[in-house]
Amino acid sequence: MAAVVAAAAAAVLAGVLAPASVSAAPRPDSVQQRLDGLVAQDGVPGALATVTGRDGRTRAYTAGVGDVVTGAKVPRDGRVRIGSNTKAFTAVVVLQLVAEGKLGLDASVDTYLPGLLRGDGIDGRTITVRQLLQHTSGLPDYVDQKAVLDAPRRYFEPRELLDAALVKKAHFAPGARWEYSNTNYLVAGLIVQKTTGRPFGEEVTRRIIDRVGLRHTSFPTPGDMTIPGPHPKGYQRTEDGTPRDYTVLDPSWGWAAGAMISTNGDLNRFYGALLGGRLLPPAQLAQMRATVPADAVAPGARYGLGIMSTPLSCGGVSWGHGGGIPGYATFGGVTEDGRAAHLAVTTIPGGDGTAEKHANETVDAALCR
Repeated sequence: MAAVVAAAAAAVLAGVLAPASVSAAPRPDSVQQRLDGLVAQDGVPGALATVTGRDGRTRAYTAGVGDVVTGAKVPRDGRVRIGSNTKAFTAVVVLQLVAEGKLGLDASVDTYLPGLLRGDGIDGRTITVRQLLQHTSGLPDYVDQKAVLDAPRRYFEPRELLDAALVKKAHFAPGARWEYSNTNYLVAGLIVQKTTGRPFGEEVTRRIIDRVGLRHTSFPTPGDMTIPGPHPKGYQRTEDGTPRDYTVLDPSWGWAAGAMISTNGDLNRFYGALLGGRLLPPAQLAQMRATVPADAVAPGARYGLGIMSTPLSCGGVSWGHGGGIPGYATFGGVTEDGRAAHLAVTTIPGGDGTAEKHANETVDAALCR
């Protein structure tokens, strides 16, 4: 879920909005060569991408293996855990409630969850819903990745996660600057549940997944640790370099900040539908696209409400998010003229950031070719 794996993404034209038939690329091209490089040079077990080009044609690519033990192939447009792409879904649900008059972007957290946020420099009366979605609240992060890696099948209640954040000191006064924190989206999910009276995952399913027809996307129910449908296995390397299988994992620790499962193709459709106006009225979409600098993610990156813009080497920007969770990392974006590209690797790249850089360059190459 870390912001460092967030890449680009978003668009508008109908070619991105409707599901397109996915076919294998007839011969190696720049995307295929770069995926092969992620496996051969950067050491990821497997990589997969789905790209919609300027011609409107959608192509699926794979590299490496989907199972390091059996050597099974990576399934084309297979399902993966999408980590912090979940935040874009969460932000859409919140903004839909704003459009319905049930929430106010500039209302305080205490308006909906009185007394919930209290701590050292933390006061829910001074933090707004907008600041949660834009990561300008100053709330410290609750994520303890080592704890997750050590006990991947443990279930966490959202309030338990929040308590882990509230024992820490606020990082800055609300609105003072931008800093990525998963706690913001944990609180946003709790606000959705309080406002609707329904489980958060059900609201995501009803308001987005079913509405757009994302057939390979899901919000796991409590206790569900598996990935349905064709999928590559996900791994993280142990200290001695051995890949450990994290495919079966309880994503409850990510919840509204990073629990979802999807495919590259469905992510292309989701971000295209979002920027095409199929999920939010114009006023709320404009609010979502009002950004602040987020150079800590990537040079020139800017963060809105659950989505970010990233400059392209060929000019313009792509819109989207990206994400990471033990076993998987996702990168991608869509453009205003209908190009779309999402890429997943079956590990969170570590080391000096070279693999992440190469993954982002692959997305840029796919969108700019």
